[in-house]
Amino acid sequence: MESSRRSFIKRAIALGTSVSTVNAGSTSVRAQPSGIRSFDHVALPMRNVDAMVSFYRALGCLVNEGAQICSVHFGTQMINLHRPVLWQSAAFTLRAPAANPPCGDLCFVWDGTPDSLKATLDKAGAKVVTGPVNRQGGRRTTGSSVYVRDPDENLLEFIIYS
Repeated sequence: MESSRRSFIKRAIALGTSVSTVNAGSTSVRAQPSGIRSFDHVALPMRNVDAMVSFYRALGCLVNEGAQICSVHFGTQMINLHRPVLWQSAAFTLRAPAANPPCGDLCFVWDGTPDSLKATLDKAGAKVVTGPVNRQGGRRTTGSSVYVRDPDENLLEFIIYS
């Protein structure tokens, strides 16, 4: 059995596919062809530039400010926040046509305790909308989520996996 599993994995790697592991409760193993691996970044229009920049800095993110875009960095992920001068321009067509603040619903994985999350959200001035509540996240397992809104009213979920 172990030999056939190793043989399968070697063939999958040779063919350029990735093999997903089985989660508890899952009954199937799927091979995923090469292609989409992860998000690189998300882009959102913003209205309240100073408040948004301060908010994301208070969450502990690195924020780089540009004339048209502010980039928010955390881990290996990024959110581009488009300043009004960009997203309100008729010449800017590389965006969703109806994207106006608030249009984001983002989930962040919190790498810390519920108390450290609460302290960080308090520091940022974020009021909890809902939570903590159990939710199934992108890792296909349950975590504890807290929901808040940023200064432009985008919905932010912070999930803590055990």
